[in-house]
Amino acid sequence: MCFVYILRCADDSFYVGIAQELDARLKAHNDDRGATYTFKRRPVRLVYSEQFDSNSEGIKRERQLKHWSHSKKEALVSGDLQKLKHLSKSCS
Repeated sequence: MCFVYILRCADDSFYVGIAQELDARLKAHNDDRGATYTFKRRPVRLVYSEQFDSNSEGIKRERQLKHWSHSKKEALVSGDLQKLKHLSKSCS
């Protein structure tokens, strides 16, 4: 089992990652043991996560989310499905 997650950084940017233990990974991001990207953008907070039964499913979803625009990630995080659909159509 794994989690794909989105963090909101102190500069309002998003970081997408994958972890087996979500709480431990979030703590690592805020304790200088996280990704290089989040190091200078602390504190970070968890704003979205999805759980997957297999790592391969999680990796596929992580790659998908990493390619999304800031606006599209914002719509997902806020639960604005109408805006998410609109942004998906406009990117096609």
